[in-house]
Amino acid sequence: MRRAKISIIGAGNVGATCAHWAAAKELGDIVLLDIPDKEGVAKGKALDLFCCSPMEGFDSQVIGTCDYNDTKDSDVVIITAGLPRKPGMSRDDLIETNVKIVRSVSEQVAEHSPDSVIIVVANPLDAMVYTAWKATGFPTNRIVGQAGCLDVARYRAFLAMKIGCSIEDISALLLGGHGDDMVPLPRHTSVHGIPVQELLSESDITECVERAKVGGGEIVKLMGTSAYYAPASGSVQMAEAIVKDKKRILPCAAYCEEKYGIGGFFVGVPCVLGSNGVEQVIEIKLDEGEKALMDESISHVKDLVGTVVTMFPDLA
Repeated sequence: MRRAKISIIGAGNVGATCAHWAAAKELGDIVLLDIPDKEGVAKGKALDLFCCSPMEGFDSQVIGTCDYNDTKDSDVVIITAGLPRKPGMSRDDLIETNVKIVRSVSEQVAEHSPDSVIIVVANPLDAMVYTAWKATGFPTNRIVGQAGCLDVARYRAFLAMKIGCSIEDISALLLGGHGDDMVPLPRHTSVHGIPVQELLSESDITECVERAKVGGGEIVKLMGTSAYYAPASGSVQMAEAIVKDKKRILPCAAYCEEKYGIGGFFVGVPCVLGSNGVEQVIEIKLDEGEKALMDESISHVKDLVGTVVTMFPDLA
């Protein structure tokens, strides 16, 4: 049987860590690609990672490159390429720069791996998923954004810290956009089946939710750069579900038309991920407060996409 092929676009911290997790899990052969100016970085990180294989016991091939021909016929492509927001840079500045990057990458992916499933990690996430969809022309089930896996993982981690229990026993769900736009769902949060409200006060739960919302910012303040272990882990969690056809229910930025009243945008919702990408979007019933938060989150996603279309009318 042919091994799966996973290409990771961008050999920075997130991309290289995606390669690390994917190789360690032996999900398939790994291609780490970056621009020609950073070809040495991509090749060096790939070689360094492959040299771990005798010690870690994985048989995945790992190569670094700047040539998209090396990514040909990938099963999954993870797009991490894009600039982080820098001091003095407006949201619109970031959108304009990263749309150009993600658009160029997506066009190359469509040419060389027309049957792949694309996982977008670049920010602002909801706008970049839309850009990849328009640039590739792929069906919506084969375009998905990673944000919910990261956000819910942070939420679960902070709950485990607060309760003093194993992270394995916490099950949780968040909806909506990434970061500040996420919609908390404490009534769908449990600890080995025990509703979290029976273990923590409302204020403690809120504290965990709010910390999850700004979790990325907290890490930037601590180490001066964006997080990469957890974003990469979330991306590879999704890739594993696709490559292994696991049918996992994970929170992802997926295309929704009628569900949740979204009207044709990519928003964080629970999805069934399998070999065909997003195989099902699961709509859960929201109470009035949750729906109000979800509607607000959706409006922010629409604003982001509106900015993209204003700057690049051909992506409408």
